Amino acid sequence: EVQLVESGGGLVQPGGSLRLSCAAFGFTFSSSAMGWFRQAPGKEREFVGGISWSGSITYYADSVKGRFDISRDNAKNMVYLQMNSLKSEDTAVYYCNAEVSYRTYWGQGTQVNVSS
Repeated sequence: EVQLVESGGGLVQPGGSLRLSCAAFGFTFSSSAMGWFRQAPGKEREFVGGISWSGSITYYADSVKGRFDISRDNAKNMVYLQMNSLKSEDTAVYYCNAEVSYRTYWGQGTQVNVSS
């Protein structure tokens, strides 16, 4: 069974940093590209960034480019989202995402609140 479990969310002040983690289970993680999405209150879920199966290619939404960094550890079946220079508009529930055998899987999400 495919499972994605996010962690690391919390409350952070504007300008601060936070690192989210996503643990993956039940599929060949090292062969799968992974993504991060977020959903703010009253808004649709939006793409944040993604990483190729090897980790050699990363891509980001314009809104987070230069501030967020995605990495992965295929030995641990983990993907990470390092968030720096956080802004109030980054407040959202953050989800990791995987496409496995033409199906899309989501974790339960982790809440990030950016507030002073």
